[in-house]
Amino acid sequence: MKVNPLSLFALCCFVPLALAYTALKLDWLPSGSSNYGELLETEVKLANWQQGDPKPWTIALNYPKSCHSVCEAQLASLDNLHIALGKNQQKVDVAVLTNQQDIATSWRQLDENSALKAGDLYLVDHMGLVVLHYPYTDEPEQNRLIQKGLLKDLKKLLNYARSS
Repeated sequence: MKVNPLSLFALCCFVPLALAYTALKLDWLPSGSSNYGELLETEVKLANWQQGDPKPWTIALNYPKSCHSVCEAQLASLDNLHIALGKNQQKVDVAVLTNQQDIATSWRQLDENSALKAGDLYLVDHMGLVVLHYPYTDEPEQNRLIQKGLLKDLKKLLNYARSS
């Protein structure tokens, strides 16, 4: 049996193309996202960000007046998140976005942002751009895993900034 070289060449070209097309159409490929937080759909830039001396990254909690138990739980976890950063504490700031004056916290307080969901944590860059969103859940174990993902994302970003 004699094989035509032209048909063998065509087969070698079209079979990989057909497989690639099928893989794209049937979503066989992984998503390619390695972050644990959710990227924001729209650009949100925080007002009055440059007051003080912002660090390269900031963990921000949106704490409006309507938020009570959820925000209190998240506020209590901010101390633990900052301690968990270890040697990177000097590179990361913590901020509470609120207009309330009676909140007992040692963290930097900035104006609340209505575009952000109440009680959720956000990762903000040094220019005031909100980059990643970490939602609050009612289950403590799930919430702990979300905060652990925030720390992993933050350490990855800090390592990337050091290497560039």
